[in-house]
Amino acid sequence: MRYSTFGRTGIFVSELCFGSMTFGGKDGIWEKIGNTAQQEADRLVGLALDAGINFFDTADVYAGGESERILGQALGSRRKDIVLASKVRARVGPGPNDVGLSRAHIMRSVDESLRRLGTDWLDLYQIHGYDALTPLDETLRALDDIVRAGKVRYVGCSNVAAWQIAKANGLAAMHGWSRFESLQAYYTIAGRDLERELVPVLADQQMGLMVWSPLAGGLLSGKYTREQDGPADSRRTTFDFPPVNRERAFACIDAMRKIGDAHGVSVARVALAWLLAQKHVTTIIIGAKNERQLRDNVEATTLKLTQEDLSTLDGVSALAPEYPGWMLARQAAGREPSAR
Repeated sequence: MRYSTFGRTGIFVSELCFGSMTFGGKDGIWEKIGNTAQQEADRLVGLALDAGINFFDTADVYAGGESERILGQALGSRRKDIVLASKVRARVGPGPNDVGLSRAHIMRSVDESLRRLGTDWLDLYQIHGYDALTPLDETLRALDDIVRAGKVRYVGCSNVAAWQIAKANGLAAMHGWSRFESLQAYYTIAGRDLERELVPVLADQQMGLMVWSPLAGGLLSGKYTREQDGPADSRRTTFDFPPVNRERAFACIDAMRKIGDAHGVSVARVALAWLLAQKHVTTIIIGAKNERQLRDNVEATTLKLTQEDLSTLDGVSALAPEYPGWMLARQAAGREPSAR
C-alpha cells in the first residue's frame, strides 16, 4: 500500500480509501446498495486496516446515519490511527431545514456525525454537493468556524463544478477561511468527463482527488457483458447508477478483459490499476460487500500495467475532443519549457 500527501496538506493517505456506503442499509435505495451489519463490518474494517488502508469515508445520509454509527463502532480505539471523512448536504430528515448547506444545517449535522461516529473530530468534512439556495460565503464561513472549533481538521467538496471550486477557494483566500483541500468525484475508465475541467482546477488549486464508484456501480467488475447482465443480486440490476454510456463501457471492458487475462487478474483489478496510474488521482474509494471483493480490490495496488497496456486503455476510453479544450491544446503547443 502506497501513501501520498493529501492535496497541499501535510497528511498522508493510502492509495485506497475504504468507503462505508454499503453499511447498514435496511430499506429502499440503501438496501440495494448494501446492508452490511456490524459483525461483518467489523471484519471488513479490520481487513482493510491490516492491508494498510488508513483512510475511511462515509456520509450522514448513508443508510440514514447507520453507516456512520457502524463505521465508528468498527474502528473503535483504532480511530486515532486513521484519517476519517464524512459529508453534509443531503436530506437527513423531513423538516425544511434538514437539507442543504446553511449554517444551521452544517452546525447541527457535524455534531450529529461526531456523535454517531463516536469521535471528537473529523479529519475531513466535505460538502456533498452544491446548494444553490445558500450563499456560498455562508457555507464557507460555517465550515471555517467548525475547523476553528476543532471539530474538523480540513474541508473538502464533492460533486461540484470546476467554477464552483474556483469561486469557493477564491472567497476563502479573500477572507482567510479554510479552503477546499480535496474533491470527491465520480471517475472511471468508462467515464472520464472530469478530465475536461475538474482535473485542471485541481492541479491549479493543489487539491487531492478522491474517486468514488471506480467500477461504475459494478458495471466494470467483469460480471457484465454485452450479451448478459450481471448477477441478479448485483446493484446495477435494481439501481442503475451512475449513468454510463454502455457501448463505451463495454469497449473498455473488452480491452480490460484481454489485459486481465494476460496478467491473470480480474477486470475489476485492471480498472482500478488504470485509475491508480493516473497522476491526478490521490485515492480510490472502494466499497466492498464481502472479503473476496475487498481482497481483490486491495490486490489492484500490486498490479503494474505496462506502457502498452496503458496506451491500449487510454485509446479505447479517450474523450472526444470538445471546445474549448481542443483550442486550448492547440494554443499551448510550442509553449512548453525547453529541455536543458
